[in-house]
Amino acid sequence: MSSDFERAEDVRMDVRALVAAVLSRGLRILLVTVLLLVATAAILLFVPKSYESSASLLVEPRNNIYTRAAMEAPSSGNVVNTEALMSSQIELIKSRDLLLEVVDSENLRSVPEFSNAGFSPVGFLLRLIGRAPEQRSVDETVLGNLADRMTVIRERDSAVISIFVRSTNSELAARIANAIAAAHIKRRAAQSLTDTADATVWLQQEIEKLRTQVKAAETAVANYKVDNDLYVGTNNVSVTDQQLSVVTTQIAEAQQRKNDAESRSKVIRGMIASGQSLDGVNDVRNSVVIQSLLQTKANLQADLAQKSTTLLSNHPTIKALKAQIGELTRQISSEAERVADALDAEAKVEAGLEQRLRDDLTRTKLTAGDAAKGSVTLDGLAREAKAQRDLLENYLAKYSDATSRTASNAALPDVRIVSEAAPSAEPAAPKIPLILGAVGFVALALQIGAVLFGELMSGRVLVERQRAATFEEDDRLYEEEAPAFADDERIDDELEHAVESSLAPPPARPVIAVADDLAELSAAVSAHQLRTVLLASLDDGAGTLVVIDRLLEDALMADLSAVVVDAGSGEPSAALGLTDLAAEHADYGDVMQRAGDNLAEVPWGRLNSLDRRSSRPLTMVEALADIYHVVIVDTGRAGMASNLPLFSGARATVVLVASADSHPVAVGAARRDITALGFEVGRVVSLPTTRADVA
Repeated sequence: MSSDFERAEDVRMDVRALVAAVLSRGLRILLVTVLLLVATAAILLFVPKSYESSASLLVEPRNNIYTRAAMEAPSSGNVVNTEALMSSQIELIKSRDLLLEVVDSENLRSVPEFSNAGFSPVGFLLRLIGRAPEQRSVDETVLGNLADRMTVIRERDSAVISIFVRSTNSELAARIANAIAAAHIKRRAAQSLTDTADATVWLQQEIEKLRTQVKAAETAVANYKVDNDLYVGTNNVSVTDQQLSVVTTQIAEAQQRKNDAESRSKVIRGMIASGQSLDGVNDVRNSVVIQSLLQTKANLQADLAQKSTTLLSNHPTIKALKAQIGELTRQISSEAERVADALDAEAKVEAGLEQRLRDDLTRTKLTAGDAAKGSVTLDGLAREAKAQRDLLENYLAKYSDATSRTASNAALPDVRIVSEAAPSAEPAAPKIPLILGAVGFVALALQIGAVLFGELMSGRVLVERQRAATFEEDDRLYEEEAPAFADDERIDDELEHAVESSLAPPPARPVIAVADDLAELSAAVSAHQLRTVLLASLDDGAGTLVVIDRLLEDALMADLSAVVVDAGSGEPSAALGLTDLAAEHADYGDVMQRAGDNLAEVPWGRLNSLDRRSSRPLTMVEALADIYHVVIVDTGRAGMASNLPLFSGARATVVLVASADSHPVAVGAARRDITALGFEVGRVVSLPTTRADVA
C-alpha cells in the first residue's frame, strides 16, 4: 500500500495534453453544438407563444378632509404597510366569486384557451389504468385555466399589487387583467357601502337608547340639586361659596375698624399721660367742644402775650389769664379722655360685630361642608350626563354622515387602479435567446467534460513527476520568498543553504532523528515543563493530529489530566464548542465535553467561523491551565490568517508541526508569520510522511 501511495505521488496531470485533446475534437464539438441549436430553434418555432399583460392596484385609504366623518380624526398616513392587509387583498383578487364575475364579463367560456381541459400527463396515465378522473364542469375548467394563467403579487416594500395575466392573445390578456382590477374595485366599493349601511342601522338603534339615557342622567342631576339645595349663583359659583366669601370679607373689615379705633385711643391716652399737645390729633380736633376750647385758649394766649409786654408776671391780670389758660388745657384733656373713651366703645362695638360674623362664618362652613360632600355626588352625576351627551352627539354626527354616504353611494373603496394593462408586443414565453444560450452552454460543457473524463480515464495525460521539476519549483519559491526575508540574516542563511542543497538530491533524514522531536516534546509535557501547548502546522492538519495523539497518550500514561481545544480545524461539530463560546452563544461550562476521567475536549462548535475579536477563548485556556495538567490547543495552519492571535498573552509554548520533507523556505516563512503575530516558536516538530514511521 505504501508503494502504491508513493507511485501516486510520483505522477501528475499534463494540462497541455488535456487542452490538446479538447482542441483536436473542437470541430466535432462545434458541429454538434450548432446542430443542437438548430434543432432547438426548429422545435421552438412550433411552440405557441404566450403574451403577458399586467394591471396595478394601489391599496390606501381614500378618505380626506371633505369625505371624512365629522367626528373622525385624520389618519397619520395614507400608505398601508400592513402585511396582513396586503395578503388579504391578494386573496380577495384570487377569490372564486371575483373570477366568476370576470369569466362572465369577458365570456371566457367561449374561448377555447380557457374552456378546454388540455392535456394532463397524470390524467392520461390514470385513464390508461382505467381510473380516469371525474369530468369537471365548464366553470371549474375555466376557473382552473384562469388561475393557472394569472399571477397576483405585491410589489416589494410598497402598497401596490400587480395582476399578471398570460394568454396566446395579447389583447385578451390585457382585457382580462383590466377586468380583474375593475371587478376588485367594484367589489370593494360595494363592501364599503354595505358596511356603511349596516353601521347606519346600528347607529340608529344606539341613538334611541342614548337619548333615553341622556334624559335620565340630566334629570338625575337637576333633582339632586333641588333635593340638596345645591344652587348656583353668578359666575357659576354656589350660593354657599358666595356667602363664605361675603362673611369673610365683613370679618376682615370689622377687625380692621376695631384695631384702628383701639390704636387711636391708645395714641390719645399716651399723649395725655405725657402732657403733649393734642392739637395735632385728628380725632381731638374733629370734636366741636374741643374746637371751641382750643379757639378760646388761643384768644387768651393772644391776650396774655399782648399784656405781657406792659405788665409784669405778678400782675393780677397776667395771673388771671394764665389761670384761665390752664383751666382750658384741663378741659381739653378731659374732653380728649371722652374722645378716647368713645373710640374704646367703638372698638368694643366692632369686636362684638366681628364675633357675630365669626359665628355666622362657622355656621356657613358647616353648611358649605355638607354642600361639598353633596357636590362630589353631583359632579359624578354631571360627568355621567356629559359623557352620555357627548356620546350621543358623536353618534348623531356619524349617523348623519353614514346616512348621506348611503343615500348618495359616496363611499370610496380602499383600492384604485394606478396602471391599466396594455397589449404586449413581445411574447413572454418561450424566451428563445435564453433557451438557445442555455442549450449551447450545456452542449459545450457536456462534450468538453466527456473529452476530459475520457482522457483522464485512459491515463494518457498522467506522466511521471521528474525531480528536475521539483528543483525548478524550489528555485521559484526561493526567488519569491527570499526578498521578503532580506532583512533577517538568520533566515537568509537558511534560504542560501536550502538553495544549495536543492542542487543535489536532498539526503534522507533519519527516521529516528525525526521521531526524537516528538519524543522530546512529549517528555517535556509529561514532566510538567510545558503546561499549555499551542500547535501550528504547515500542512492541512494531519501532522497536528499525530502530535495531539502522542501527547495525550503519554500524558494519560503519566496519570496527568489533559484537555484538547480545537481552534483550527474549521469543521462545525454537533456539540457546542469554541466558536459558540466566542460568539457568546454558550457559556464556558457548556463547551466542555468530557471524554474520560482525566480527558476532556473543546470542539470547534456549530458556527463556521471563529470570532477573532473575542477574549473568551484566551480566558478559557488560562482557566483550563489552572484545572488540567496539560492544555493542548490546535490553532490550525501557520500564517497571517492563523487563530494564534486569539491566545495572545497566554503562558504557552508555540510548537510548529512540519513534515520531514518540508522545505526550509516554508519553515522559515512560517516562523516569520508566527513572529509577525507576536509569538515566538518554542519548538519545531518534524514528522515522517507516514504514521508508521512515527510509531
